[in-house]
Amino acid sequence: MTFDTYETVALACLVLLLGYFLVKRIRVLSDFNIPEPVVGGFIVAILLTVVHQVWDVSFTFDKSIQTTMMLAFFSSIGLSANFARLIKGGKPLIVFLVIAAALICLQNSVGILGSMAMGLDPAYGLIAGSVTLTGGHGTGAAWAADLTREFGISGAMELAMACATFGLVFGGIIGGPVARFLLKRMHRAEIPEDEEVNDVEEAFEKPVYRRKVNTRTIIETITMMSICLFVGQHLDAATKGTALQLPTFVWCLFTGVIIRNSLAHIFKFKVADDAIDVLGTVGLSIFLAIALMSLKLWELAGLALPVFVVLAVQVLVMILFAIFVTYRFMGKDYDAVVLSAGHCGFGLGATPTAVANMQAVTSHFGPSHKAFLIVPMVGAFFIDLLNASLLKIFLAVVQALH
Repeated sequence: MTFDTYETVALACLVLLLGYFLVKRIRVLSDFNIPEPVVGGFIVAILLTVVHQVWDVSFTFDKSIQTTMMLAFFSSIGLSANFARLIKGGKPLIVFLVIAAALICLQNSVGILGSMAMGLDPAYGLIAGSVTLTGGHGTGAAWAADLTREFGISGAMELAMACATFGLVFGGIIGGPVARFLLKRMHRAEIPEDEEVNDVEEAFEKPVYRRKVNTRTIIETITMMSICLFVGQHLDAATKGTALQLPTFVWCLFTGVIIRNSLAHIFKFKVADDAIDVLGTVGLSIFLAIALMSLKLWELAGLALPVFVVLAVQVLVMILFAIFVTYRFMGKDYDAVVLSAGHCGFGLGATPTAVANMQAVTSHFGPSHKAFLIVPMVGAFFIDLLNASLLKIFLAVVQALH
């Protein structure tokens, strides 16, 4: 059964509404910050798998709109990146970027070696590495197509979604215990209950002037995103087969960075951050809904146990890395503890998980403005460029192993 563009978008929106409904009513889903598209998408994927197994009926969705939504999302990340914030982050931001890069290298090394030890193609190790753990669902889906094309592996998209969800859950689980362990060693006491603060409201920067989401700002944002997609695809075509070859979404993201900072610092144009955030989130939600409801879960049967073993090792590596590397190199103080909890969040899952981990700590032990400045910037933007650059190196390693 084949769905055209309109039918695919309509079903994707229904999947999102199902996810919103379930996350709102099932506390464990909201506690672990599981995205609504992931919840609704996996349920539909399971239902379609049952239909396939019982009646041998397969479903095909229009993938063109899925690709467009993915590129729109990564364009929004680039359009949200303001160089002025990088300067404000200073030296600790650079140090944290280096630490994040070290984790990416470690995750890919563990993934490749673990996959080979379990008798799998080393390309699966990248999927169970930084592609989905540091990268999350969006990056995982974006790279899955490239890995399938490069190495001919099966079930890459399905595996990427499963690994990203696994990381998201455990990124939320281990952040709090890691912070508690470090705070106990520091002998830091909880603040009295009547003095608790909500650090998120204090720490996130509030511009003096924010443009409202209206018809004009939406049109301006769509224009910028369209230019990102146009330029990004042409840069992708121009660099294909060269040393500069990168996935299309990286070029779209990079184009967004140039547009945003040119408008802000050369033309003094106030970009509508709220409109970018809204459209970027819409793009990611529809993209994930289509990607997840398209999963052929039956193709994962032979991969489930070996990949689970590799992922379990990755969780252990993240715990040890946060305690012995992130905490130590970020200063071995309270801010370093909060940063370690946040690193567990986006090192295995996503930036919202990192923020949730940090808020859980600061609500009991006091604010950390440094952590709330650095982690959202690194997790929401810089990590994608860093991950894509380092993955090119490991892609060459996997090609050499074939």
